[in-house]
Order: sequence, then structure tokens, then C-alpha cells
Amino acid sequence: MEIVAAEIRRDRQQREKGYREQALKIYPWICARCGREFTGKKLRELTVHHKDHNHDNNPPDGKNWELLCLYCHDNEHSRYLEQEWHDGATSHGEEEPTSTYRPFADLEALLKNKK
Repeated sequence: MEIVAAEIRRDRQQREKGYREQALKIYPWICARCGREFTGKKLRELTVHHKDHNHDNNPPDGKNWELLCLYCHDNEHSRYLEQEWHDGATSHGEEEPTSTYRPFADLEALLKNKK
């Protein structure tokens, strides 16, 4: 079991290394979000982000990639996970009911009573 897991990790690392090298050849070494420029040892902080969040979608022209710094990449994935979480699907596959709370429903009546 451990051998299989090690092989899977090694294959993934090789695949990632391949598209990262391609992306670094195609795109300038600048974070697409914050605009920071990376050179030398700092280049390792520049990551490849898959725009469609599918790590197996690696077209040779790089149209599914963008270079993001570690911080912007983490932020992008956090926003994506939050969006999925808030989309409303429950564990039963049903849509969550929308809120029925109406905070200003009786406001008009309250204002009339103040006069």
C-alpha cells in the first residue's frame, strides 16, 4: 500500500514539475493577482494555478494556468472552497431553504405608532 502511495506521489510531482516548468517559460515571473515580481530564490514562491481547478487539465499552450504567489494562490483556493460551501447543497443533495426572515417586515407599523 505504501509503495503505491509513493508511486502516486512521485507521478504527481513529476507532472507538476513538468507543467510548472512550462508555465515559467510561457508567462512572466509575476503574480497575476498582486503583481509581485519573482526572481532568484524567491521564484519558488510562484505557483501554477489551474483556472478551472482541474489539475489534470494541462494544455501545452498554458491557457488553463496562471502564475500566482503562494499567498494569492492560497486566497484563490480559499475563496473557491467557500463558494462551494455556500452554494447551498446539503448532505442529502437537496437545496437548503432560503431565509424567510424579514428584518424590516413590521417597520412601517412601528413607525406609524411613533407619530
